[in-house]
Amino acid sequence: MHDIATAALRWIDPETAHEAALNGLRLGLGPRARGDKFPRLKITLAGLDLPNPIGMAAGFDKNCEAPDALLACGFGFVECGTVTPRAQVGNPRPRIFRLSGDRSVINRLGFNNKGLDDYADRLAARAGKSGIVGANVGANKDSTDRAADYVAGMGRVWKHASYVTANISSPNTPGLRGLQEKGALEDLLGRLREARGPLESAHGRRPLFLKVAPDLDDTAVRDIAELVLTYQLDALIVSNTTLQRPPHLTSDERDEAGGLSGQALFQISTHVLRQFAQALSGRLPLIGVGGVESGATALAKIKAGASAVQLYSSMVFAGPSLVARVLDELDGLLAAEGVDSISEMIGADAR
Repeated sequence: MHDIATAALRWIDPETAHEAALNGLRLGLGPRARGDKFPRLKITLAGLDLPNPIGMAAGFDKNCEAPDALLACGFGFVECGTVTPRAQVGNPRPRIFRLSGDRSVINRLGFNNKGLDDYADRLAARAGKSGIVGANVGANKDSTDRAADYVAGMGRVWKHASYVTANISSPNTPGLRGLQEKGALEDLLGRLREARGPLESAHGRRPLFLKVAPDLDDTAVRDIAELVLTYQLDALIVSNTTLQRPPHLTSDERDEAGGLSGQALFQISTHVLRQFAQALSGRLPLIGVGGVESGATALAKIKAGASAVQLYSSMVFAGPSLVARVLDELDGLLAAEGVDSISEMIGADAR
């Protein structure tokens, strides 16, 4: 039934289809699968005990409207956002494009969301519920102090989030990726560290993650790796969408402006994941994102150095029942490898 619904949604405007899918989940119409079905998939990441390493990436549930419905689909963890301090409409429509022949998506949404107060209230309403739900925070397009926006976002969600991610890697907010440059990143991480101390004293410890782009050169990878260790972040999410356009793309929409995700991002994002794994040498856990659509692609990310993975765009084509299939496939691959725990496969390609 869910696969039929997903196929039907592909006949309408992508953003309208996304809204319909989110509403369906909120109404309890999504599939149900046990996230803890396979004991060998359990993993501990940055102090978080995950029932499995398959996460919902930020971008699907921007306003924290359906985290528990997503957890019920089988996800090991869910990341909601990106949320900005003030509500913003984002870029003009159309701003999502399906590259169906390439099983990929281009978006130029521009951090459209209802704002931090609405988001934080929804997150707070989860108090007492189980499941790992992270908060992904960003900066407003017209902000005069973007680092202050991240500090404000972190402070507002800290009490109720399982973890917090600073997203400095969207290509659709002009200048945002400039925060990945060494000087700007040092300032941002320093201010986040300064604000983190009082939050931990008041509400307890939370892991703090950083989400980066795949479009980084070797120097940028080394600089970011050095800084996330210096400022004691807890994990790095690699990666967001890419501005690259691989020559093998065939869809008519391949030249639309925005960030490319889905199958076409897999090789690009996995390459930079390997670079970060090499630079960090196991000193910081990595979360691999980009082109995860099967047990095999999830395992490839893990073997490249990820402790967990996230997906989103593949659900556009396969629907929310994809999660259960990925878990089943991944467990089968581990059985074939003869290992008892997914943790044994982290970074296996580098050994």
